[in-house]
Amino acid sequence: MLIHPPPLADLPALRALERAAGEPFRALGMAAVADDEPPPLTVLTEFHRAGRVLAAYAEGRPIGYLLWAPVDGRTHVEQVSVHPDHARRGIGRALIDRAEADGGPVAVTLTTFTEVPWNAPYYARIGFRVLDGNELTPGLRAVRAQEAALGLDRWPRVAMRREPRMRPESNGKPT
Repeated sequence: MLIHPPPLADLPALRALERAAGEPFRALGMAAVADDEPPPLTVLTEFHRAGRVLAAYAEGRPIGYLLWAPVDGRTHVEQVSVHPDHARRGIGRALIDRAEADGGPVAVTLTTFTEVPWNAPYYARIGFRVLDGNELTPGLRAVRAQEAALGLDRWPRVAMRREPRMRPESNGKPT
């Protein structure tokens, strides 16, 4: 598996990947999430121009992708999706780790569903912790408000954060 920014020509494939990644939500009674339209090409192109889209590739085609943006000085994961045919292979974690490295030595944040096994429980296993209300930064509050406006609060959601990780080669500095 390779992870790198996708070429512009692969952005439509990310939309198809997002549709496939949404299908497992249907089995949890979350058809509205499964039916939600992927980000339009204009939005994906904006992330691409900003250098904030990554794709995981196998056999020359994207099997996962991640969008990130700076929010209140942190690397905020806007979206991470892995094709169901490639789930449970560490692809999501590898994408998050790469976004963390690209975003610099700062915490990584995201918002997610609490009761979806491949959401909050998964992120907790890879080092994220749930933020309580008084830990939400202004930017995260805005993200949560936008999600509520889109109706995503029909299901329990939380904001989570992972502190910068220390790597041996970093001489004690966050990486």
